[in-house]
Amino acid sequence: MSGTDESERTFAALPPAHGRGFATSWWGQAWLKALEDTALDGAQLKKGRRTAREGAVGAVSVRPGRITAVVRDHDGTAQRSDVLLQELTGAEWDGFLDMAVERAGHIAALLDREMPPHLVEDAAAAGVELLPGIGDLEPECTCGAWDHCPHTAALCYQMARLLDQDPFVLLLMRGRGERRLLDELQIRSAARASATAPEQEQEAVRRPAGVRADEAFAARDIVPALPAPPPLPEEPGLPPALDTETPPGPGLDVAALEFLAADAAARAHRMLTDALSGRGGAGLQQQPVEPELTPDQDAVRLAAGAPGPVVAGRLAAGTDRQRAELELAVRAWHFGGPCALAVLEEEWTPQPDALARARTALDEAWEGADRPQLRGTGAGRWTAVGADAQLRLGRDGGWWPYRKERGRWAPAGSADHDPAAALAMLSNEGEGDAA
Repeated sequence: MSGTDESERTFAALPPAHGRGFATSWWGQAWLKALEDTALDGAQLKKGRRTAREGAVGAVSVRPGRITAVVRDHDGTAQRSDVLLQELTGAEWDGFLDMAVERAGHIAALLDREMPPHLVEDAAAAGVELLPGIGDLEPECTCGAWDHCPHTAALCYQMARLLDQDPFVLLLMRGRGERRLLDELQIRSAARASATAPEQEQEAVRRPAGVRADEAFAARDIVPALPAPPPLPEEPGLPPALDTETPPGPGLDVAALEFLAADAAARAHRMLTDALSGRGGAGLQQQPVEPELTPDQDAVRLAAGAPGPVVAGRLAAGTDRQRAELELAVRAWHFGGPCALAVLEEEWTPQPDALARARTALDEAWEGADRPQLRGTGAGRWTAVGADAQLRLGRDGGWWPYRKERGRWAPAGSADHDPAAALAMLSNEGEGDAA
């Protein structure tokens, strides 16, 4: 195809058309049907179809309202043939463009250089006829025929093959080149979007958020059931190996990064295990949301995962702890997580009523002379006189056993709501150590 102006397109001559069908696309076949349904002389159409099939039609020029080609007879005589088709009026083009803009499917297809077949029906409903009707194709030929001759009929058949290549040729013949048409569509589409935006915003404000309860319940028998949860992996996946021949970037600790990746996988596996723990019953179970850890608490949690001496040293430095202090924090974490860590490192003064309940619990835990002598500090800590044992009251009301080791108090077990049981834990452990 060639041409210097969008208002005129010239298509090179097509080779002979072999086989039974002449046009293959919907647009080409629709053009042929309109041609054959409106022709007055069927004999001339048959001659023209044979002429076109033999490849006797030269290059075809398409302009608004006219198609032109040189058609050769069997003896080689050349005839200039033209077929005229009335251009659409300005009002008709406005109706066509408005129709296309109002239908999202049409404008999307046209902007993608596609011509959907139902465009013809929708355009007709808007009062615009794209395909020719009876008497719409007006022939002009140098052979002198007053109606369609084999030359103009051959040109019409060749037009069907051109529509196979590009349906926009029909719109050019009706008066609009492709570029102009697409530009006008974009302008109208943008203007329509600007005009409807305020209305859509107001409608969004008026429309309540979410879905009405009755609509949600009405759809319960329509919406398909959720798929079965995936099988739980037996263990967390292994993180990728980062020990490669390429040296790490500045400040990148490969060992620490591998440890963090493994920790993330282990936490994800644990969370998934908790979520799927009710698979035999109600399926996914709603689990309580764990409180978010502070950076200091999370550092102790990571250290409790036995990261190795290098990473443990970094965690100790990052939390302003000595290595021995971090070891105590890790021991507390193993006994009770954040609560046990708070008992180790925080001092608090119970409210008078909580302190009174604690003293009552201590008095009732032993009978008479069996009660050990406990010296309170006023900060929820009671130390056994003459023994390296201590009870610490947590904010949750639990009693935590502590033992003095190398001059500092160290957690010795989990909490118990009975202070006597917590203190007996220290005695039992001492007896076991002695044995």
